[in-house]
Amino acid sequence: MRAHRLVLWDIDHTLVDYTGLGIGWYGSALAAATGAEFRTHPDFGGRTERAITADVLALHGIEPDEETIQRMWRELIAAVDRARDTLAESGRALDGAAAVLADLAGTDGIVQSLITGNLPEISRHKLAALGLDEHLDLDIGGYGSLSARRSDLVPHAVKAAETKHGTEFPAESVVILGDTPHDIEAALDYGAVAIGVATGRFSAEQLTDAGAHLVLPDLADLPAVRAAVLGQP
Repeated sequence: MRAHRLVLWDIDHTLVDYTGLGIGWYGSALAAATGAEFRTHPDFGGRTERAITADVLALHGIEPDEETIQRMWRELIAAVDRARDTLAESGRALDGAAAVLADLAGTDGIVQSLITGNLPEISRHKLAALGLDEHLDLDIGGYGSLSARRSDLVPHAVKAAETKHGTEFPAESVVILGDTPHDIEAALDYGAVAIGVATGRFSAEQLTDAGAHLVLPDLADLPAVRAAVLGQP
């Protein structure tokens, strides 16, 4: 059956929980890339790696030019790569995530990928460590290296999916799931369906106030998640 629905997932606090690891990785990357000691950090939640990296550099008095950002990313990827063998012990898949991804993968016409603030390499490591990469097409996602604005990632992912699958995905057929207001904003800016998942630090009320069309408490209720994604009553 021809693909007719594009489901784009956030990673952190939507599918997985690696709380606390990112700060350590950034500290290691900053020291290796610039020699500076990591003293403080910006808000990470729902933001892209390009935005976060620029802010980390600026907070430490370093000009966030493209060359330095790229150097930071190489060191960030290296830090996560060194941690690959322990990622499964350091993080966890959120309740229902594996079952939902598998169920939707078995549904005709659905393509699943990502809209994430993470770099592509880090996305793969985080998902593979917990066995969540099998049902996601990671080649067509929107990643945090593309822009400081999360909203810019959506048209990139949609265009990549359309090119690969030879079909159009109108905005109303694109579903974005995430745990922060930034995820909701990105979906609404594109005209996509915005589904909040209240498994991060933002409450269901906050996600509703951000404009989510629907908010799920978590992914544990497979029929409820399936109905939300497919637009069924």
